[in-house]
Amino acid sequence: MPVVTKKIKLSSKGETDIIDITDKVSDCVEGSKVKDGAVTIFVSGSTAGLTTIEYEPGLLKDLPKAFEVIAPRQGEYHHNLRWHDGNGFSHVRAAMLGPSLSVPFSNKRLHLGTWQQIVLIDFDNRARSREIIVQIMGE
Repeated sequence: MPVVTKKIKLSSKGETDIIDITDKVSDCVEGSKVKDGAVTIFVSGSTAGLTTIEYEPGLLKDLPKAFEVIAPRQGEYHHNLRWHDGNGFSHVRAAMLGPSLSVPFSNKRLHLGTWQQIVLIDFDNRARSREIIVQIMGE
């Protein structure tokens, strides 16, 4: 079974920036020699995560609001006491979301729902350069 590894590099604004990477992941799959299989997407770093959502204006407001309830920016975090970088909330949010996901594909087409997009969410308290590993496996 062939394994193809590619990278996506992008910049984010931080502050729960939600970036649609569906087309970039799809391009990686289409550009590989793998016809049917699964793609695993992984973001390096402990203050960002990956998921799928309907990438529409309402959810782009609702999701950051929900994360603020779950892990408030102004909360007390032992991470901040130790490192004094003010991003304890971003580590907690990223840990809850997770750094990776897998999506099956057939005929080089991702099996996503009609309104489902793959997104990177950067929770850090500053702009960041991010590297996403895309690993394509199948036949």
